[in-house]
Amino acid sequence: MTEQIVPRRILSIDALRGITILVMIFVNELAGIRDIPQWAKHLPADANGMTFVDMVFPAFLFIVGMSVPFAIRNRVAKGDSLWQILLHIGFRTLGLLVLGLFMVNAETDYNPVATGMPAAAWSLLFYACVILVWNVYRFKYAWLLRALGAIGLLALAVVFRGGEDAHGMQVHWWGILGLIGWAYLFTSLFYLVVRGQKTGIAAAILGCLVFFVAGKEWESWLSGQTGHAVHTCIALCGLFLSQVFFDGRTGRPYLVAAIFTLVLLVVGSVLRPAYTISKIWATPSWALYSAASCCILYTIVYWLTDVKGHNGWTTFLRPAAANPLLTYILPAIIYSLLSLAGFQLLPDAWRTGLPGALYCVLFALAVMGVVKLLNRAGIRLQL
Repeated sequence: MTEQIVPRRILSIDALRGITILVMIFVNELAGIRDIPQWAKHLPADANGMTFVDMVFPAFLFIVGMSVPFAIRNRVAKGDSLWQILLHIGFRTLGLLVLGLFMVNAETDYNPVATGMPAAAWSLLFYACVILVWNVYRFKYAWLLRALGAIGLLALAVVFRGGEDAHGMQVHWWGILGLIGWAYLFTSLFYLVVRGQKTGIAAAILGCLVFFVAGKEWESWLSGQTGHAVHTCIALCGLFLSQVFFDGRTGRPYLVAAIFTLVLLVVGSVLRPAYTISKIWATPSWALYSAASCCILYTIVYWLTDVKGHNGWTTFLRPAAANPLLTYILPAIIYSLLSLAGFQLLPDAWRTGLPGALYCVLFALAVMGVVKLLNRAGIRLQL
């Protein structure tokens, strides 16, 4: 590998990840609130537009791409060979796919009678196994706990029954974590193939767009994979921007970042008449506009934190930013516990308008705080 990125954590990337996680928790809660403006909701698939809510998932993909060079260089610094790096990428991808598969099946068509337990109980057992498998341990025989968690996941998959016909687990879709897993896999492989060269990354971005167009214009096996191409395109945009700021070979990174952002906006505008803007349909214009917005936001955060040193405001975000998986599953754990206890955090009468929105803000802040407490208790998840 010829690129020069130093294996270290970058505060601005963690800050952007923390912001994204906070907004994610907020908008997920907001989805259950009535009488809120349309700009605070996902737009319908055929709306040819997007709201800030439609940009949360792309922001995750973008940050995944930004983090890839640092993750791989960290493996290199530890002495890993290329095959060991590929194995790590494969296991990490598999973990995300498994998590996505379990979560989608639990949410889509869980049959409590056929499975023999309430959905909340099955979900809590699942999350307990997730913590056992992916927690960061500091003692010698941690593999025993990981093995126990893995056996538990297998047992939960075996007893799972869904739908009226009581079928086993099915791939309805990969879920958010699974989609991130596929994008992470392809982005990491592209990075290794082009050896971190920005021209190669730009070519890969173009290739993803060509893949999408080919899949839409000519019916073939490509048609069912266009979503993965678009999601990978977003992650590759994050990878490109990461190289711009941190590979040590880019003169005038702000100018290059501005040009890159402008190109994304122009290409998105060119493709919009043919393919519209749609998060649900995962269109290129949605992806490119989202990536351009992330470029702008990241540049501001980078200048503020890494250049000017104004980073005190990031302190609250750091535990969640360093533990995105734990933060992602924590709301589901909370609601599963409440469901078994028969307790409701917010009465239905209050799930409307401004009171409901304020509750969502408080809930998001509370989740971020709980993650910090869990970290202190030794619970940190790492794929």
